[in-house]
Amino acid sequence: MPDMLGLRRIVGFSALALWLSGCGATHQVTQGEPAIDQSALREPQPFTRLDPQRYTPEAWPEPLRAHVLLPSTQSSALRPAALVVHGGGWRNRGPEDMERIAEQLAAQGYVTVNIEHRFAPDYRFPAQLHDLQQAMAWIHANAATWQIDTDRIVGVGFSSGAHLVSLLALAGSDGPLADPYGGEHARLAAVMAGGLPSDLLKFDDGRLVVDFIGGTRAERPEAYALASPARQITAKAPPFFLFHGSWDQLVPVDHATDFYAALKAQGTPSELYLQRGRGHVTSFLLRGSAIEAGIAFLNRQVSLREAAYPSG
Repeated sequence: MPDMLGLRRIVGFSALALWLSGCGATHQVTQGEPAIDQSALREPQPFTRLDPQRYTPEAWPEPLRAHVLLPSTQSSALRPAALVVHGGGWRNRGPEDMERIAEQLAAQGYVTVNIEHRFAPDYRFPAQLHDLQQAMAWIHANAATWQIDTDRIVGVGFSSGAHLVSLLALAGSDGPLADPYGGEHARLAAVMAGGLPSDLLKFDDGRLVVDFIGGTRAERPEAYALASPARQITAKAPPFFLFHGSWDQLVPVDHATDFYAALKAQGTPSELYLQRGRGHVTSFLLRGSAIEAGIAFLNRQVSLREAAYPSG
């Protein structure tokens, strides 16, 4: 049955979040466009919630599950999908943190796949990226059943989850990080990333990053560079929507502003939504209109891609 309770919860939560974000005063850095292009947001639709299911093969080091939401559409047309990844410093938390965002995406017509991944320090980089590449292979394997247009899969994440989807988007299909689990199936059409740690070499040698990489910057400089989305930007980079708290002390705002500038410098369609007076956690808890703006951005990108490459 369609999850009508979840749909009502989205509408109510979104209204509250929009009110709160208005009080916190957010703004967007673009070419003078409004923060939310309302024409790109669709009327929310009901969706069906599947039981969590394993997306990793039997031989994978850990069994990992995905929480899948299916829009309740009557049409046989193919639909976009969203790979959603939670934060937690690569070492904890779970898909429940991203449930509200996943519901908002499903209500906008995305088949939403909200995943678990392996944790540091038991598993170090690039193990978590391998999990995302495997999740993409699983989405492709289920594409016919779930009516997914595999050319319109987007990535959505916050904090370390934003790092992982960004790295997947930039290096998961080509180059050294594509081997052995990446490839064409790991390609993303667009990304929404909040609180993104874009350049790991900017951090001091704190426990979170050292545990994730498996050494300090001096000990493993090549791994730090390889694991930094800002250092993996190529001409193939997909469009990015970034949101970030201007008072973020955990992931300073220059991670977003420098990354955005690098994308814009090479002509990659991108938007940066700065949340004034927000820290790392409050930029997520009071994300409000940032998510509305981000989903509108994703809607525009998948619509452009559908027009350019019709699925049928």
